[in-house]
Amino acid sequence: MKGRRYAEIADRAREGARGWGRVYIDLDAPARFSVQVPHPVADAYSETLGFGVLRGAPGGVLVMAGAHRAAGEGNAADVAHRTDTVFHAVCAELVARGLPGIQVHGFADETSRAHDAVVSTGAGDDGRPQAVTLARALADDGFRVCRAWSAKCPLAGRTNKQGRLAADDGVPFIHVEFSRTVRVDTARGRRVVAAMTTAVAEWKAEGKATGKATAGG
Repeated sequence: MKGRRYAEIADRAREGARGWGRVYIDLDAPARFSVQVPHPVADAYSETLGFGVLRGAPGGVLVMAGAHRAAGEGNAADVAHRTDTVFHAVCAELVARGLPGIQVHGFADETSRAHDAVVSTGAGDDGRPQAVTLARALADDGFRVCRAWSAKCPLAGRTNKQGRLAADDGVPFIHVEFSRTVRVDTARGRRVVAAMTTAVAEWKAEGKATGKATAGG
């Protein structure tokens, strides 16, 4: 992140014990959007993609979970499906301030061999214009994209807790999944970061009035 200033928010525990995650805030521009990474390491390289979007567009806030998705019992560390976590609390505060969000996930290739990416607006529809921008940018670059608003897609994130919260508040939200083959390839990773950056760059610092869905695509 050389050349730009960011604030890091983390707890004061020793390095290996920081289970609740980190928040990074762009200090050189007004906050315009959040990038959410709920399953770092578990969804391999999703954290790298998230950092790429933070670096690629001004005004980002990166919210990253700390514990591995499989840590603890049951879904104790699956922050995308819990509301009692620091991750969710930070995302909720950003939603309350009207900041749109893009949440980055990864899937195993065998989950959907016909697709490289699944793009969705989660439980709501407010992020549709930017989701369309993202899907088009990916498709134009040769990626096979499942668009959840016009097709039956796996992993569409309808039950995602942060997406539900954003939908309830009328705040744009994009849920995007990338195959493992895409995520482990450095060159392809840079290309999907560029596509996501193109989409989030449409979000301005206008709060909840930004990005209301009016179009398909």
